[in-house]
Amino acid sequence: MGAFSDKIARKWTHSHEDDTQDARVYRPSDYPFPPARGRAGMEFRNDGRFIEWSVGRADAPESNPGRWQALDDRRVRVELGAQPRVFEIIQCDDDILKIREAAD
Repeated sequence: MGAFSDKIARKWTHSHEDDTQDARVYRPSDYPFPPARGRAGMEFRNDGRFIEWSVGRADAPESNPGRWQALDDRRVRVELGAQPRVFEIIQCDDDILKIREAAD
């Protein structure tokens, strides 16, 4: 597993206020976010399960299950449906997850 593996296994909520041009920013789900009409997120579980959280009807969270695996010390592969995605981990610690889409 990658150097980030011990920190990534949790539920992360998109902190769109902190996004940059080249990175999406997530915070732990218990982070004190400012008010928003629902927030998307993702959850990495230690057993390889992955859940993509989207904003559904009435701003309620909806889950889309998949799988994830560490490819190396900076990248994870997420399988949701037919098209897998690879994310580069820019930063991952107790307070923040910064990622960007990467080549497979």
